[in-house]
Amino acid sequence: MMKGTYPFYLGSQPEEPNTDLKVCDKFSGELIASVALADRKDIDRAIESAVSARKPMAKTTPFERKAALDHCIKRFREREEELAEALCSEAGKPIKDCRGEVERLIETFEIASRETMADEGEVLNLQLSERCRGYRGIVKRVPIGPCSFITPFNFPLNLVAHKVAPAIAAGCPFILKPDSRTPLGALIIGEILAETDLPEGAFSILPCEVSEADAFTTDKRLKLLSFTGSPRVGWELKKRAGKKKVVLELGGNAACVLDEGTDVEDAVKRCIVGAFYQSGQSCISVQRIYLHNSLAEEFVQKFVAATQALKSGDPRDQETFIGPLIDEAQAQRLEEWIYEATASGAQILHGGKRDGQFVEPTILYDVPRDQKLYCEEAFGPIVVLERFFEFDEVLESVNESHYAIHAGVFTAKIDHAFRAWDTLEAGGVLINEIPSWRVDNLPYGGVKDSGLGREGVRYAIEDMSEKRTLIFRNAE
Repeated sequence: MMKGTYPFYLGSQPEEPNTDLKVCDKFSGELIASVALADRKDIDRAIESAVSARKPMAKTTPFERKAALDHCIKRFREREEELAEALCSEAGKPIKDCRGEVERLIETFEIASRETMADEGEVLNLQLSERCRGYRGIVKRVPIGPCSFITPFNFPLNLVAHKVAPAIAAGCPFILKPDSRTPLGALIIGEILAETDLPEGAFSILPCEVSEADAFTTDKRLKLLSFTGSPRVGWELKKRAGKKKVVLELGGNAACVLDEGTDVEDAVKRCIVGAFYQSGQSCISVQRIYLHNSLAEEFVQKFVAATQALKSGDPRDQETFIGPLIDEAQAQRLEEWIYEATASGAQILHGGKRDGQFVEPTILYDVPRDQKLYCEEAFGPIVVLERFFEFDEVLESVNESHYAIHAGVFTAKIDHAFRAWDTLEAGGVLINEIPSWRVDNLPYGGVKDSGLGREGVRYAIEDMSEKRTLIFRNAE
């Protein structure tokens, strides 16, 4: 990746008042970029620009919004390797996974491009009784107005895309705060957006310190806050957001159930990905695996062997599966949680050690249910295994968590599949698949402490829109 400086984008224009934010390679620790850091005055100017752009953005036609999205798609493809290399450096994500995330960035913009041409309203039948004779109704979607977006470090391309692309499709100006540890991908997206014909002020992308960012949440001129990040922060932001609409995509503690009769070989392959992909730094990472007694021994043996075969190291190596965590503090936290669990009686079947920002892919068995590794979000390459005997009982065990985005159930029994769908308190239930699987047009999100509302392009557009009704009375 080329080293250098990056401006932020304010009111659709690049500005470089400083180079105060230093971005380091998460594997080597080497400085890779210096980025302009916004302050409160910059954020206020960005909100003013978004407010000024509200009417021009609302007046853009669907084909103009589509043209902007299509330009982005074209340029993302032209700069695909640059985006992947930037992601690999700033996030420490294995390069093959980085290329996969660039593809998802492109797919998300492609979905948004198609949605700009979808039917945006409906005709209402109002003639429900004699008093309504001669009345007709039409409903259309109108943009909600300036939006505020806050995104995390773990998917710094695709989670930005899930806010930015729907905003363009909906006709909403926006301000975006990317995570300060991984701002480069968002700024490259900003550079490409600046090439489009979107109205002046349509977007601002502002890396900034958390202490400077209060206006993203509290400013009354903003009509929607969409936050992806930790539950502790997300629910606190909702308290302070005032009257604006709030969408929260928060943490998880995803469970996967392997029912009697499951294809163990297949389940092992999928659970390896679910538990250890991206070093477990995903809110739908497989953290709890419940094993039917009839297959528990076979699964454990094969799962441990497959875990032992995973390669950790330099994320630029095509064979690397486990890269570094985002920072050493997160690795230290996991080391402490592992120690607490083993001190309480849990068995380590594999891993458990830390080396700087690296934590070994770790498998634990018989973790007490009051331990953080069982009941909180690990957000690292750690999975806990537990044996069960009765299907209905294990569904209740899954529901004990106060997090619930996705749950996975491997079963050959159709009645068990539907019972899981009916019983599991989660945003989504995946049958014969890990809860970590997601495609970008899903209504994606959680319940309980895991969030509020749904992402997925169409559903985000709905949140960024309001319905406006027109009623005609035929006077004859």
